[in-house]
Amino acid sequence: MRSLPRTLLAVLLLCLSLTTVPQVAAATRAAPEPASAAVTTDITVDGASPGRVFDGVGAISGGGGNTRLLLDYPEPQRAQILDHLFKPGYGAALQILKVEVGGDTNSTDGAESSIEHTRGSVNCSNGYEWWLMEQAKARNPGIKLAALSWGAPGWVGNGNFWSQDMIDYLMSWLGCAKQHHLTIDYLGGWNERGFNAAWYKNLHATLAAKGYATKVVGADDGWQIATAMRADSGLNAAVDIVGAHYPCGYMSAMTSCSTTPDALATGKQLWASENGSEDAATGAVPMARAINRGYLDAKMTAFINWPVVAALYPNLSFNSMGLVTANQPWSGAYSVDRSAWATAQTTQFTAPGWQYLDTASGYLGGNRATGSYVSYAAPGRAAWSTVFETMDATAAQTVTLKVAGGLPAGAPHVWSTDFSSNGATAHLVPEPDLTATSGTYRLTLQPGHLYTVTTTTGQGAGTVASPQRTPLALPYADSLAGTATGQEARYVAAMNGAFETVPCAGGRTGRCLRQQAPTTPIRWTDESTPQPYALMGDVNWTNYTVRSDALLEQSGAVELLGRVGTQGRNNNGLNAYHLRVADTGAWSLLRTDTTWSSTTLASGTVTAPGPKTWHTLALTFQGATITAKLDGTTLATVTDNSYGAGQIGLGTAGYYGAQFANLSITPGPTAPLDGTYQLVNAHSGQLLDASGQGTADGTPIIQWPGNGGANQQWKLASTGDGYYTVTGAASGKHLDVPDRSVVPGTQLNLWAATGGTNQQWRVTPGARDCYVLESRLDGHLVDVSGGSLVMGAQVIQWPANGGANQCWRLMKVG
Repeated sequence: MRSLPRTLLAVLLLCLSLTTVPQVAAATRAAPEPASAAVTTDITVDGASPGRVFDGVGAISGGGGNTRLLLDYPEPQRAQILDHLFKPGYGAALQILKVEVGGDTNSTDGAESSIEHTRGSVNCSNGYEWWLMEQAKARNPGIKLAALSWGAPGWVGNGNFWSQDMIDYLMSWLGCAKQHHLTIDYLGGWNERGFNAAWYKNLHATLAAKGYATKVVGADDGWQIATAMRADSGLNAAVDIVGAHYPCGYMSAMTSCSTTPDALATGKQLWASENGSEDAATGAVPMARAINRGYLDAKMTAFINWPVVAALYPNLSFNSMGLVTANQPWSGAYSVDRSAWATAQTTQFTAPGWQYLDTASGYLGGNRATGSYVSYAAPGRAAWSTVFETMDATAAQTVTLKVAGGLPAGAPHVWSTDFSSNGATAHLVPEPDLTATSGTYRLTLQPGHLYTVTTTTGQGAGTVASPQRTPLALPYADSLAGTATGQEARYVAAMNGAFETVPCAGGRTGRCLRQQAPTTPIRWTDESTPQPYALMGDVNWTNYTVRSDALLEQSGAVELLGRVGTQGRNNNGLNAYHLRVADTGAWSLLRTDTTWSSTTLASGTVTAPGPKTWHTLALTFQGATITAKLDGTTLATVTDNSYGAGQIGLGTAGYYGAQFANLSITPGPTAPLDGTYQLVNAHSGQLLDASGQGTADGTPIIQWPGNGGANQQWKLASTGDGYYTVTGAASGKHLDVPDRSVVPGTQLNLWAATGGTNQQWRVTPGARDCYVLESRLDGHLVDVSGGSLVMGAQVIQWPANGGANQCWRLMKVG
């Protein structure tokens, strides 16, 4: 679930995105050649057609803290992002929002707070999902709300999820929803952990007894529950909707979708209750297929994408998945990605409760390689829409449409989105209305497009522009009081446990940040070191001192983390340095990696600080020198160059109460990098190279063995605000992301200076004396495609993953 080897992921994403179009060619790109035998598909959109009821297209907030940073975005950018997700006629216009029921445990890329850390103590203000649901409802009162658990507090069932305690916990959570004036339409069990028939029966009965009309979704895993439902009438009655995960393939092209005979035979609504897990840009093409083909192949009536937004730090595993990317709350920068527009081509033209029209849905020309179409009718046949996708088509084709069965005719409107290149997407473009000739409408479909033909109105695409990306400036300070009790402090993202603001202890006034989870939760992940910790800050911070006051409420240890880099998938490790101090006075300075392998760099004992008293922990990083201090006294100074930059973190060595306050990060001196260098890939040992010694605009960038050529020399020049231009010594032209593409896998090239953010790079120390180059345009890194060792391999942009093929040694020239 939600994991692939790096090389396989590279191949998949490169296959899913179409061939990069260099800037020099983009302006003269010819229209597709017509096929020798043109495809024509005749469709009658008939209101009398049979078909299932459409439940909607939605997305998931949770299964990791993928929405966490959105809460801290400034206005007006936060409202703009929310509008692009939920506002009808503006962006993705989501019809279903599915949220995580917080359980204080890591659930992929973070942990969400429980409403009940200890039995009987319910706080309905905890977490940010209430806020998100309220924002969604304010923009679209008709949106459907769903909820699902990935884990649970440790007290539940004494560690048994399938317990009465868990039913009671969910009822408390639904009670909190009521307090927030939210109606939860759908509720599931335990994400991807199978099912317990007796528990589902109990859940259904309890919901009814308490007067909830909430429908039960089972089992948010495979289709196995459907087989059990066929043999168990009680379970069949208890499950309202059969929801399967990734029925169109996990991180795949989603060319086909599947169900089972038992699932179809239940007669229940069938959902792709989690699908996607695709990059926000390259995932649009698979999504376009799956929204249509889920119904055509498997009669699924809902498509729910994981996740809704990539509002999480870029050192986490699934940092590029979502409909909108928003990982810089300090700058307000965000991007509305292709997946949002793939969604919009259905959601802006339909609504839950519409009916699929089976006789007006199918594969273009009867061939799934040519594309698909799905038709919908509004209740009372008041309107209709047909969505066409031509993701795999290689030539233009024609469709003819006739209208029957009481549906309105007139002059249907046409909207389109172009995914045919890696360049900027033309999204949700109004095309000329169709005009009937002898009662027939004709439309030409180009390859790589989505089209919607509709009688509805009110559609559109938001046009606001994002600010540009900037570093999180140092010095930085935060009292950690947060905005309200029960919330995380600004930019702080829990990875395990629960970090919330509470009244300070130990004689300190105001609010402090407290680790709230008192026992190991019922976990979804399988990490070997499930201790609580939270991260914050800029992954590009290099030389700095981080300080925080800390108080232990009982015997144990607190931790201050620095130069935090890549986290292993599902929290199975972390590149970081840790200062750990126990109440006994024992301390250690540790280095961990992405497998949670730990190396002690220094250790010792000081006078016991004891619990319930405040002390100040500090870590200073200057080049390879690391200094640890407690209450201003140096504990150790060591030399280690494993990690050159990263965030900071706060944590505890176990599940118990500890408080933190007065966080500060002050910068140390950093030498400028201006100068001319060879850039040597840390994985392959080959150099960043302008292919064929080219100097023209559009010359592709590759890796090549060192040959002393000027096409392998690059001048770094500071822009004065934390970024650099990287200019070829031979060409005088900049390292450039073609067409300002945000698509992973896009090959970099040379281009004359434009001053654009696609020609600006943040150059930051990585692991063991190499550097990463991060694009100001979208945060992607300069990467050797697929980690290739082959000379001539493409140099592309790719989301951060900690790979050595994303790290470059700077070898000064002259």
